[in-house]
Amino acid sequence: MIEAVIFDFGGVITSSPFEAFARFERERGLPADIIRRTNAENHFENAWARFERAELDIEAFDELFAQESRALGAEVRGRDVVTLLKGEIRPEMVEALRRIKARFKTGCITNNLPANAMGSSDGRALYVAEVMVLFDHVIESAKIGLRKPDPKIYAMMTEALLVDPHCCVYLDDLGVNLKPARAMGMTTIKVSDAATAIAELEAATGMTLG
Repeated sequence: MIEAVIFDFGGVITSSPFEAFARFERERGLPADIIRRTNAENHFENAWARFERAELDIEAFDELFAQESRALGAEVRGRDVVTLLKGEIRPEMVEALRRIKARFKTGCITNNLPANAMGSSDGRALYVAEVMVLFDHVIESAKIGLRKPDPKIYAMMTEALLVDPHCCVYLDDLGVNLKPARAMGMTTIKVSDAATAIAELEAATGMTLG
């Protein structure tokens, strides 16, 4: 029996930044997927991982990401990458979350950036806050110094929600982040688009979410 549904935020509740990465690379004449390849190289200890654990400030991240991307063939400044991360809220996913909350416990595990890393508010802050209150518990990597796919972060969530992992559904847009959850016994859903994810979530929970 499902008791809790746990969501990633970026790429699940919001649209994926990958399209913005690809557009930036095309516009700058950069090698395709240079940003994603830099993010994936040494993904536990690279600039991106350390930034999401709040081990680096924006200046250090900017320079280290540039070094790492240069090593893979083309320099990309870390500051430029940060500006590409502001995805759009997916209203259909928010509605699904609202309906889920009426019946199940809800959680959010997000790999995010230190406070103020993305600069001034872009007008989304209030709406994002309204979404975040729909979760019974939120874990942010930059606040705890731990990030997905470290298995400890998933255990922290199940302990906070007082649920067995086998009674949880977990949604994320990255397969590497789904593997530890699945290994713990969670039902996992890889999110590529909202409609497909919602259909899979309906099947897992037995609810109508759209």
